[in-house]
Amino acid sequence: MKKKIIVEVNLGNYGSTGNIMKGISDEAEKKGYVVYQAYPQNAQNLPAQKQDIVICPSWYLKITRSLAMYTGYNGCFSILATLLFLRKVKKVNPSAFHFHNLHDSYINLPLLFRYIKKHKIPVIWTLHDCWAFTGRCPHFVSIPCYKWKGAGCSSCPQLNTYPITKRDRSKYLWEHKKHWFTKIDNLQIITPSQWLADFVKQSFLKDYPISVINNGIDLNIFRPTKSDFRQNNSLESKYIILGVAYGWGKKKGLDVFIELSKRLDNRFQIVLVGTNKEIDKIIPNDIISIHNTHDQHELAELYSVADLFVNPSREENYPTVNMEAIACGTPVLTFRTGGSPEIVDDKTGYVVDIDDIDEMEKQIVRICTNKTFTLEDCLKRSKAFDKYLKYQEYIDLYE
Repeated sequence: MKKKIIVEVNLGNYGSTGNIMKGISDEAEKKGYVVYQAYPQNAQNLPAQKQDIVICPSWYLKITRSLAMYTGYNGCFSILATLLFLRKVKKVNPSAFHFHNLHDSYINLPLLFRYIKKHKIPVIWTLHDCWAFTGRCPHFVSIPCYKWKGAGCSSCPQLNTYPITKRDRSKYLWEHKKHWFTKIDNLQIITPSQWLADFVKQSFLKDYPISVINNGIDLNIFRPTKSDFRQNNSLESKYIILGVAYGWGKKKGLDVFIELSKRLDNRFQIVLVGTNKEIDKIIPNDIISIHNTHDQHELAELYSVADLFVNPSREENYPTVNMEAIACGTPVLTFRTGGSPEIVDDKTGYVVDIDDIDEMEKQIVRICTNKTFTLEDCLKRSKAFDKYLKYQEYIDLYE
């Protein structure tokens, strides 16, 4: 009997997508699978596991990123590294590939998908953003731009956003992605949110089976946790409004928090996590700025001490911060964007339209002063966020 072998591919083994890849890998191995995690060498990577495959070294990745930036042909370089990777894949002889993020110029897309089609290897592809069916953009809602639905992308309005490029090759890449990514014998697409699944169904990937498997979190970490943060900062009589993001900017709604700080009276205290010295120069002095937390347990303490978690992000797929807050017993107020509204229900939070700061201000006051949501309802809702249940859904797909 052939061993059940999976090769997972991602742009790294760090961050949210890296953690998802590793979590699925660990659970699959418990079920008897042999799993190889493949990714490029990167300074942000966590320590490698024994069976990990390095697709390309960091110096080579810098070259391919530069070539992609100056030419616009993202995913068309890294030829030698991809050929060497596929040679390793041939030796491994996988039962299936499991793709995550394929952007960031670390792998040659035409070589990869030509190999898949030639050898008829089944593929599961988890889309963590919209990049797979656009000319180049992982997100487009805030622009908004929907050229990918029709004749295809062109004249991209986001050349200065990731992946940054000096040349507009969006038309070329949209047409070639359509060629590369279609006509695969066995491809199953997974999205973390129904919102993204609905977009995929309007793209050139619509003919593939599409399923939703939500992201999950570790409920052993994210749960109501005691904290002395309120006492240490003399906030005993304040309503704490918490925001958490990494890469604060307009897309994450930093301007919304700045505006709210002007509107909310002294009963409220805004606390932002994930800031830095540059952000400190922008935000008002009355906002408490926390650059980094030491670990996830400290983050759980901050979620737990807050009266309300506010997520004014304008572009999201299925944000884990919403789940983490609810799992710690804190209700969520969020913009109606991406999969963010799918996380809250009528007993754990409230959704307002994007950029409706008047309504957001009104709901902050209402939720905090009326104690609208309970700890018990939040904890009941959080049971659906258990990451191990989500990993098992992937194992079921492998089967």
